[in-house]
Amino acid sequence: MHMRRMQVQFTERQVEGILRRAGESGRSFAAVVREAVDAMLAGDERNARVERALSAIGGFHSGLGNLADDHDRHTDEAN
Repeated sequence: MHMRRMQVQFTERQVEGILRRAGESGRSFAAVVREAVDAMLAGDERNARVERALSAIGGFHSGLGNLADDHDRHTDEAN
């Protein structure tokens, strides 16, 4: 995997937290930062999928107002 060198500035609190996490896990500062960015991006992707799924709710109408109540009857009639 190709890595690009970037200059990023952190607050003292952020540096202390990242260093603590790195020390506890035996990983480098950079590895902890990369993992955090990956987790954030994965969360963004998941949220986008959830939003797409939620936007489909109510997007389809069977024309049958009692479909939930009479599901079995409608299924039998369709066959």
